[in-house]
Amino acid sequence: MLLLSLSPCASAPPRLSFAFADGPTSVSPCLTVRFPVRFRGDPRSMTHVAKASGGSKSGARNLQMEEGGGGEMIIDFDEEKGEETSWGGGFGGREEEEKKYDRDPEFAEILGSCLDDPQKARSKMEERLRKKRNKILHAKTGSAEPMKVKFNKFDFSNSYIWFEFYNSPLPKDISLISDTIRSWHIVGRLGGCNSMNMQLSQSPLDKRPKYDAIEGANVTPTTFYNIGDLEIQDNLARIWVDIGTSEPLLVDVLINALTQISSDYVGIKQVVFGGSEFESWKENLTSEDMGYSVHKI
Repeated sequence: MLLLSLSPCASAPPRLSFAFADGPTSVSPCLTVRFPVRFRGDPRSMTHVAKASGGSKSGARNLQMEEGGGGEMIIDFDEEKGEETSWGGGFGGREEEEKKYDRDPEFAEILGSCLDDPQKARSKMEERLRKKRNKILHAKTGSAEPMKVKFNKFDFSNSYIWFEFYNSPLPKDISLISDTIRSWHIVGRLGGCNSMNMQLSQSPLDKRPKYDAIEGANVTPTTFYNIGDLEIQDNLARIWVDIGTSEPLLVDVLINALTQISSDYVGIKQVVFGGSEFESWKENLTSEDMGYSVHKI
């Protein structure tokens, strides 16, 4: 056993060397282990006890460090692989930290200078954010023009909803539109858009919100009966819906979502509720080579 007293005034983490007399001849007789020290309680009375013992595998040694105050760290050093890992006591593995630094040397340099010169580290971080601003803050890719909404003999139980985009939507745009319509259908089918039960939105804003569970359970339920697949032809799209009950709130929810999508992601020129025909839509065009596609909702 080796007993060491570490000075709290040391300016750098200690470096300890341990020699193992009972090691195999194929192993280097001396190992060097470096570890950071965290003080607990009064640093003036800090004492560390290090114990070395033989491992169960050939070529391995265990080093256990006991810290006055209950902290403990175990370091396994495998001479064959040259690897070092640690557990417990809040000590991070040096190998894991090195891997993270290797992925981003610039960030490692900033972290290394934050203690010696905080102002310099802050300047470097601000410069880094300016350089990577385009990757952090994504510009809007939608349209600045407001999305138009029209109704053409819309029947809640049997109608098409037509979409006209400014350009042919990309696969990511189609995925976003499909996910939005799918979520809209799920919320509607579960009765989430029931204008007969709007207790919180109709309550005064200057009073504490209250909800009457009995009143909510006794309102006439609403549901979303059925929905078709999303069909796309070039810059046009349509979807058949059977909302069932005449629930305007359900339509408002979809319009609000599509308005935001048109502004931020993909420009939608107009949305038309109802009608069996729409401008240049061709019923006999069902070939993918001609720009037709079907997407499951």
